[in-house]
Amino acid sequence: MKDIEEILRYFPNSIYTLLKNTLIQDINLQNDLQEIRIRVGRFILLKTRQADIIIDYQITTSEILQILEKLCENSIYAYKNQICEGFLTVRGGHRIGITGTAVTEENKIVNLKYITSLNFRIAREVIGCSNQILEDIIDFENHSIYNTLIVSPPGKGKTTMLRDIIRNISNGIDKIHFKGLTCGVVDERGEIAAMYKGVPQNDVGIRTDIIENISKSKGMRMLIRSMAPEVICCDEIGSKEDIQAIRRSNNSWSKRYFYKSWKKHGRYKKQYTNQLFNRNKTNRKSAFFIKKVLNQKHSEYNT
Repeated sequence: MKDIEEILRYFPNSIYTLLKNTLIQDINLQNDLQEIRIRVGRFILLKTRQADIIIDYQITTSEILQILEKLCENSIYAYKNQICEGFLTVRGGHRIGITGTAVTEENKIVNLKYITSLNFRIAREVIGCSNQILEDIIDFENHSIYNTLIVSPPGKGKTTMLRDIIRNISNGIDKIHFKGLTCGVVDERGEIAAMYKGVPQNDVGIRTDIIENISKSKGMRMLIRSMAPEVICCDEIGSKEDIQAIRRSNNSWSKRYFYKSWKKHGRYKKQYTNQLFNRNKTNRKSAFFIKKVLNQKHSEYNT
């Protein structure tokens, strides 16, 4: 309930009381709640792993603005850049998606007005969820990490798994005699470490350096030049620019890159990696080819 309380405090008193009473009555709902979605003129929707629960309360425009002001600590202008990116990260690592009417200049979003929807995504760390696959990622002979790519459909726990892998690699693992490595995290959308005013809200290890709200291309280059990472970690590889950034990092002196993957499914990895690094074959549909494997083994881990 503590994680949810960190979110509920941003709601007006009437909505806070309604949501808290609903959650207190159902302990399973507290544990399974993933999102709280509110939309102007619509009912509140609670999203769990199994179903959507509709709360009979219609949100007004003024209530949306009250919530946004609290999220921005009564200074919406100070958070303008984050709002233009479509989300805010708050204490606890929780992320709030924002939609409304976009104001653009030269094909860039410079403001969002008439905010219509907020999506509160509840951050939950699953400490230890990567333990069973670490031996397939770690190169014990060279005391390094295999180039690794995690692939699955949305919502199956890729980011949660990645975060725990980073924590283990950074801290080191006495049980398997693995000394920790210096990790550099390019947290483009703030979902891995969930920085709040410069402080990571998630545990990503003692040897981890984080740069957030920056493109992977620029972030990787900065980390390599200034922090000498032994492992580079990032999330959401999905564009030609991301692939080019990976190539450049592989050609750097570090020679190590930590993608999101499962080495143990080598035949899948080879197929996808060939497509990932072939400039003429960057078909995103290939991201779903190990759907069955991840659904069977890791569907319980959610971002």
